[in-house]
Amino acid sequence: MLADKDRIFTNLYGFKPWALGAARTRGDWEETKALLADGPDAIIDRIKASGLRGRGGAGFPTGMKWSFMPKAPAPGRPSYLVINADESEPGSCKDREIIRHDPHKLIEGALIAGFAMRASAAFIYIRGEYIREAETLFAAVAEAYAAGLIGKNACGSGYDFDVVVHRGAGAYICGEETAMLESLEGKKGQPRLKPPFPAGAGLYGNPTTVNNVESIAVVPTILRRGPEWFAGIGRPKNEGTKLFQISGHVNKPCVVEEAMGITFRDLVETHCGGIRGGWDNLLAVIPGGSSVPLVPAHEIADAHMDFDGLRELKSGLGTAAVIVMDKSTDIVRAIARLSYFYKHESCGQCTPCREGTGWMWRVMERLVTGDAEPREIDMLLDVTTEIEGHTICALGDAAAWPVQGLIRHFRPEIERRIAKRKGFVAVPGLAVAAE
Repeated sequence: MLADKDRIFTNLYGFKPWALGAARTRGDWEETKALLADGPDAIIDRIKASGLRGRGGAGFPTGMKWSFMPKAPAPGRPSYLVINADESEPGSCKDREIIRHDPHKLIEGALIAGFAMRASAAFIYIRGEYIREAETLFAAVAEAYAAGLIGKNACGSGYDFDVVVHRGAGAYICGEETAMLESLEGKKGQPRLKPPFPAGAGLYGNPTTVNNVESIAVVPTILRRGPEWFAGIGRPKNEGTKLFQISGHVNKPCVVEEAMGITFRDLVETHCGGIRGGWDNLLAVIPGGSSVPLVPAHEIADAHMDFDGLRELKSGLGTAAVIVMDKSTDIVRAIARLSYFYKHESCGQCTPCREGTGWMWRVMERLVTGDAEPREIDMLLDVTTEIEGHTICALGDAAAWPVQGLIRHFRPEIERRIAKRKGFVAVPGLAVAAE
């Protein structure tokens, strides 16, 4: 359990103003010049030592990612930091809370991260539907410029650093880092082939690092309190605090900062008032946003909510968007609805994704009613493996994994529906004609 003294986001619920004056009372922008005086390499080393891993879903070590940027940018080739505030993953709603209640943590983090990577500017790409959040972010950036915290001679450090807020147009695919870069350049949001990777040729062909909002917003606090403090929270290789977004069939849905590795049971009992109808009523949980496989109740109850703990259950932490489903849920229909989402949001560039997501959705719709043949379950599973890992970006994987999780854990329910539709009585692994 995370102690209150260890919380980074102390205004997560907006009980206090977001503006610069109030942010400074919470410790933001405190001795930022001194933090920068340590130098870029020292900052990167401290972030590496903290164990911070990307909070956008992939979980790649943040300090290592920063170290890929060139230490001596070539003349006429400035480096950039791009901050992913697109947050279009169903179930995910943590970055919006940072932006509307603690935006100066993000802006200060952008300055420090940009300095560490020798970047000349940060571009914050915010989801188009986040209208009020964007208004707050624009205002906060203006405050920071007016106070001399960013821009020319940022914080009196002698370092020039600009922050640009860019509003997206609501495409889920633009949450993928290279599709985001395409969108920033004014092109159609479609992922790029890699290599070259963004650290070599990113925004406008220049070295670029793309990080999630939460990954950047925690940086100033880590540097002030020390990497050892952050590394002392959570489990090895799963260090630090994390914003969990718990929705669905709990008594009190919420967004809460907790220690990585907290068990699902402790998370829900402490912050959500338990499962609606009690723990015996729990059916399954999608632990990391819609793109990770679901986990049945008996496996998730005491699981560690971190990268390694959920990987052991053949799922993932993702963005830590925890979607709880009780036994009133039509689990097949729920996954069919996610299949429609991925079919709708496919950019259409890769054939396996463009054709496969629509095919999966159509089959899933028939499985909801049982209007299918038993052999189509294995056929559907085979198609998911043909999509997974065969596309430019991970949207194909994200579309395949929920279906794979459903078949892995709830195949008997699918078979029961097919048997019922055909007038049979379902027996596990067998269909027997009804008398």
